[in-house]
Amino acid sequence: MILATTPGVSAQPIRRATPDDAAAMAPLFVAAMESFACAFVGSEDPMDALPVFQRFASLPDNQYSYENTLVYHDDQGIAGIVAGYDGARLESLREPFFAYLAKEYGFEPSSFGNETAAGEFYIDTVSVASHRRGAGIGKALILAACAVAQQGGHTRAGLLVDAENPVAKRLYASLGFEVMGRKWFAGGEYEHRVRGV
Repeated sequence: MILATTPGVSAQPIRRATPDDAAAMAPLFVAAMESFACAFVGSEDPMDALPVFQRFASLPDNQYSYENTLVYHDDQGIAGIVAGYDGARLESLREPFFAYLAKEYGFEPSSFGNETAAGEFYIDTVSVASHRRGAGIGKALILAACAVAQQGGHTRAGLLVDAENPVAKRLYASLGFEVMGRKWFAGGEYEHRVRGV
């Protein structure tokens, strides 16, 4: 089922992820959050977090679950992902992930504040495989996430974007995400951007 298409992107499906997609989703999660991935597992190599993201992508009821993820899947495989959920559910979705990291890696979750809250559908992670970038896949995934938000009864979608990332800021601005304020999160400054759905 095609949830969204963008001019220039072939009419391949953006679909809900399944547990079987976890192995393909994990590297995309890690690529999207390199420094966070390092912090999560106490390593200088973000790829050390790969097993963690593969585990949680295959499980229900967490931030990085297949339940909260759409994949762009064509004849070359999974080229991109977008993960999003009701901001009101952040703490309950985050809890199993952080509990596992604390137990297995000694991660201290108090260093991470809340990135979203009730009142918005939060787009947590957008990632496109490096060799597929520039083809509009990211835009199509974001628009698909906004469609899911609308289908779920939300009136707006929100996200955080690194204040020092002009490329990402231009992308989100082109899709109608407006700056609603700035937020310090995990030691960095981010713009909180929101658009109606």
